[in-house]
Formats: sequence, C-alpha cells, structure tokens
Amino acid sequence: MLNSRCVRLLFDHLGAFAPQQRVSALPSQLSEYSGLAERVARFEDLKRLARAETLTHFRAAPEISNKANQGAFDPVTEADRACERAMRNLIEQAFPTDGIIGEEYGNVRPEASVQWIIDPIDGTRAYVAGVPLWGSLVGIVYEETPVAGMGYQPFLDESFEGSAAGALWKMRGAERELQTRACQSFSEATLMTTTPSLFQGQQRAAYDRLEAACRNVRYGTDWYGYALVAAGTCDLVVETGLALYDILPLVPIIEGSGGIVTDWGGAPLRETGFTGQVLAAGDRGLHQQALKLLRHAAV
Repeated sequence: MLNSRCVRLLFDHLGAFAPQQRVSALPSQLSEYSGLAERVARFEDLKRLARAETLTHFRAAPEISNKANQGAFDPVTEADRACERAMRNLIEQAFPTDGIIGEEYGNVRPEASVQWIIDPIDGTRAYVAGVPLWGSLVGIVYEETPVAGMGYQPFLDESFEGSAAGALWKMRGAERELQTRACQSFSEATLMTTTPSLFQGQQRAAYDRLEAACRNVRYGTDWYGYALVAAGTCDLVVETGLALYDILPLVPIIEGSGGIVTDWGGAPLRETGFTGQVLAAGDRGLHQQALKLLRHAAV
C-alpha cells in the first residue's frame, strides 16, 4: 500500500491541494481526474517489476543489441525488453482503456485521454557499463499534459515521484519531500547533461556558452540529473534529441518540487509538438537566464 503524502492529497482532491506556483499550465479538467490517484498507487508494483527484471542482468554481462545505424551505439538488452513487457502487462490488466507509449514496443491506443509513458531502462549505456545511474521511468499523461511520474533506480532502491500535489524521494523505507533550491546566478549553478556530444552546430555553441558560465558541470547523468534538480543538488539540466519517454515522466517530479521544465523556446513539454530540446531548472529566475542563451538555437 502506497501511503505517501502525494497519493493522499490526490485522493482528497488534486486541484484543491495543488500548489499553483509549482505547476505550469495544467488543464482545468485535471481537478476532476479522479482516476489519477489509483494509477499513481500502482507505482509501487511497477518498481517491484523493474527491480525483478533489471537486477538479474545488471553487472552480469547482459547480451547487448545495437539499435543504431552507421556506426553509432544505441544499446538495448533483454532487461530493457523484459522490464517493459512486465510493466505493459500490469497496466493492460489494471487499466485496459489507457494508452501506452514505450521505448521498446511502441504505442497502443494513442487516442486515449490517459497515456502511460514507459522507459524501462533510461541510461542503457550506463546499465551495460555497470554504472548505477540508469533507471526505470514511468509517467502518466492526461490530455497530453504530464500529471504524475516516477524515476526509479533499482540497484539503489531509490525513487523520485511527483505530481501536482508535490514530489517525494524514497529509499529503503526512508521518505522525504523534494524541494528545488534557489540559485540566482550561473556563477553559483551546477549544470548537468548526459554528454556534450548531444549538441551539434548552433546548439553546441549555445550549450558551450551556458556551460562556460556555470560553476560546476557534470556529465553522464541521463535521467538522474533531472531527479537531482528536484532534490535541490543540481540547478540546470540541458539536453537535446530526447524522446517523449526520456523526459515526460520526469516533468511532474521537477514541477512538483518547485522547478520548471520547458523546451529551449520556453514552452511546456507536451506530446504534440515535442522538439526533443529540454531545459530543466530548479529556480525560475535562473531558467529565464538560461533561455536567453538557448532560444536562438531552439527548433
């Protein structure tokens, strides 16, 4: 039984308890979406499945396939596929009219107002290298707006979960609310991205200006950098070339902790019109400053 503050508030009345300063452009129908809490409560079952399907192969030389062409490396393992299959089966049985968007097995019921977004292992390169920064991402989208999400690292048994009601960190029985930190200047900011090689041409020039302005820069974080924005230890994450399943599950976690996530033009992230460019920040003022450096490279 999930007994978090997040779910209790959702059961009471999501709209009445949502801290409006933390949420960007939620649809008016959201306060009437009574089925959200029931779905969020399934996060615990999905974490159990992720743990069972991924840890068997972690640091155990999993068989690797390459999905990329022309010499690039985009790995996928049986753990990716098995984890997504297990998650899809659970969702299909519990919510048979909901849609599902997954990295490994595509989309079903794209016309449904409720969509589940699944990335069974975000950071597969880290997974096959034995680095414990990969994680299983699950998001719930209502009328194209991300409304709840979970990022879970099975090896650490650590999860970050969020919605309009707030965001939580959980690890091996411990639990606390997440809150982003104030950061007024690049000279005080920590910036994270998976790798600068994501950026090419004009985008690389814009990113390089931002990196040069920040005090601390870390690479190789995949989804975990976004979680650390919510936790208040990172201030900015900038990336491009992402898919829906790479980021939409993380949006409610960052927004629920007081942060903001947009594209490089400053628009909220939605299913339709998603560009793959992402800027996440814990401090809205710092977000605006970063947008000024990135907007001319927005697509």
